[in-house]
Amino acid sequence: MKQSLAEIVAARRAMDRSAELARKRWYHSFELDDGRVIEGIVPLEELRRRLSKMPIPADLRGKRVLDIGAWDGWFSFEMERRGAEVVAVDCIDVPRFHEMHRLHHSKVEHRIMDLYDLSPRVIGQFDCVLFLGVLYHLRHPLLALEKVCSLSRELTIVDSFVTDDDEEMHDWARQFPRLEFYEHDELGGQFDNWFGPNISCLLALCRSAGFARVTFCGTNGKSACVACYRQWEVKSLTAPDPAPVLTSAFHSRNYGINFRADAGEYVACWFESGQALTVDEVFPEVAGFAAPPVYLGKNGQRWQVNFMLPPGLMPGMHAVTIRAGNSHRSNPFRIAVDFSAPKPDRLEIAGVYDGFTYKPNCVELREVSYLSCWVKGLPANADRNSVMAFIDGTRLDVDFVSVEEADSRQVNARLPAAVAPGIRSLTVGVGETLSAPVSVHIALGGQRRRIMS
Repeated sequence: MKQSLAEIVAARRAMDRSAELARKRWYHSFELDDGRVIEGIVPLEELRRRLSKMPIPADLRGKRVLDIGAWDGWFSFEMERRGAEVVAVDCIDVPRFHEMHRLHHSKVEHRIMDLYDLSPRVIGQFDCVLFLGVLYHLRHPLLALEKVCSLSRELTIVDSFVTDDDEEMHDWARQFPRLEFYEHDELGGQFDNWFGPNISCLLALCRSAGFARVTFCGTNGKSACVACYRQWEVKSLTAPDPAPVLTSAFHSRNYGINFRADAGEYVACWFESGQALTVDEVFPEVAGFAAPPVYLGKNGQRWQVNFMLPPGLMPGMHAVTIRAGNSHRSNPFRIAVDFSAPKPDRLEIAGVYDGFTYKPNCVELREVSYLSCWVKGLPANADRNSVMAFIDGTRLDVDFVSVEEADSRQVNARLPAAVAPGIRSLTVGVGETLSAPVSVHIALGGQRRRIMS
């Protein structure tokens, strides 16, 4: 039977275990080496049952594990028992963690840090990240999950309070994603509980945060557990489809190749494939991290796919690839992440051509006129937003810079309608570095000549 709003609010507020925690002191229960058991709010049997639903290997030797919101640390010490190198993080110093650390003779590293201050550059990346019972405490849940995703190399386990009632628990896959908001202390009488997702919303949040695959592991009372993966599922390719041909990868807004890792930016790719595809059959990757598509469209034999830049990429040039259907990876196409502003030592124009006829050293004026030039010395992350071209000091509209190839790269620029025929001076620049000028003949083309005669 459906509950009234008042009944739902009363049930949410009744989820207050602060008095029990004050009485028992421990949130988790623990079994010590000498057989003694410390009874906390959560019994050992329940902790072990929750852990059994998580796809975490029994042998974690050689793996790094991060436990975010470790509290008094049962999961941290269990991951250490399985052989992992463990870092436990919480936003406050919990004395009982240190007490159990001593009793277990543990080597778990403990840090007091706010979740939003965590980043791969500060703390590194981990094979497995535990994010248990934290999400609903946060004012910015999607941002938090993006942070968590950036810290994970392979697997993240997310466990959260969910709002589904008993009936919806059995029918969660068909429920529209919903997120309750608690302005005050409506959840458990705690003012730091902010959101309550239903199960569909929890999975959708994890996918939107950048995880490639998200699987439902089950429920435990009013909590749900999901496993989030950074890579696509490995499949046996006994009879693979033809690999797609990737023709470009660029920033979805400014069409360049430079991206900020912390800005939630999106990559757009053009690729060629003769297959009939759906958005669930295209598998982008950047630097080995999978990225779920948010858009797939087609124009002739050419496809466009858009996806969020995977969280956690380190500064540098990274290869983008695409798989389509049951294919191998495409050819790579490189993008730049968190590069400093390009500062070339020297630029040289190696050749100038008409953008339509490729006639050397002569650009014909038409209704739309382009010149193509080949430039030596461009930085690896130079793109249409950082490369400048000038005719007699007038800046041109650069709309294409080829990917890094040999010793020179192609730059295409559109001539303004007001440019006059004659011998003109062309320079190319990046930042404060300008090439030496070269002369180029600007000539009247057939179409412009007819218009002017």
